[in-house]
Amino acid sequence: MNSEKVIFAFFIVFAMTLNFGFFIGGMDEVSHHSEYELFAAIVVNLIATVLKFGDRTHLGAVFLATSLVAVIQLVAAAIIWGLSEHVFETVGGADWLPIVVSLSGGAFLANITSVVLLVAETLSVRR
Repeated sequence: MNSEKVIFAFFIVFAMTLNFGFFIGGMDEVSHHSEYELFAAIVVNLIATVLKFGDRTHLGAVFLATSLVAVIQLVAAAIIWGLSEHVFETVGGADWLPIVVSLSGGAFLANITSVVLLVAETLSVRR
């Protein structure tokens, strides 16, 4: 068993599951979406992105692209959340929460693409 591949797959799947955990819930209910889970999703997606650097294959480039999309969308969601709560001081999340959840949903789709590519790559490897 290749420990490097295990770590790579772990972070890809972990990034997707954390993102899903944040994404699931009502779009208008702030209590369904934890800022700590969003932060964890960003951190794990950043780690997964760093692990994808250095792969010079075409599939590696697609892995990196999907990861960058997820990170950009999650960071944008965090910025909107932070600005809305701390700068504009909106209460309840009625204005901004659907935007944050939608961005997280886009990142979740990018994470799903990474996992599908990982599974396809794993199935294509011959012993």
